[in-house]
Amino acid sequence: MTKNVPAHWKKIRSEAGPDFVIMKARHDYLEHPRSHQVMKRVVFESTDWVNVVALTEDEQLVLVRQFRFGVEKVTLEVPGGMVDPGEDHFEAARRELLEETGFASEDWHYLGYVEPNPAILDNHCHTWLARKAFRQQEPNPEAGEDITVEVLGKDAVKQAYRDGAFRHSLAVIAVLHVLELW
Repeated sequence: MTKNVPAHWKKIRSEAGPDFVIMKARHDYLEHPRSHQVMKRVVFESTDWVNVVALTEDEQLVLVRQFRFGVEKVTLEVPGGMVDPGEDHFEAARRELLEETGFASEDWHYLGYVEPNPAILDNHCHTWLARKAFRQQEPNPEAGEDITVEVLGKDAVKQAYRDGAFRHSLAVIAVLHVLELW
């Protein structure tokens, strides 16, 4: 059986759009592969992101609660954030875990990446597993963050997942990794 696969759209040109600090807009003009009509599309250029699945020695998951401006509420998530310019995503994962939670680990494993919204974003979100995570220091969140740390066991995480406590889609993906590990 032959699969019908959409054709690649040819990029005619790109124009810079507004700079929104955490991402930049770009206008791409692409040729539709069937109609050959040139269509303008918006792409948001963003640095990559990281999420950290941090499990303590006794297999408890380190989580954070923080206010999210887009939905105007506090969300339950795994620690994570933006990869700084020139920074490797592994180093970003280590930094974010330490900054947001005060936890560290010497046992790291890469779980892979997802494309957060390939319709409009050009970045990746990398997920790292930190096993045997331990409290190294007090959390030191960035100036624009107000974070609380929670450490939950397997049953509590599963119940929170079933109850819909995880609403951030990238955190849901990370939690699914945890559920596979347990």
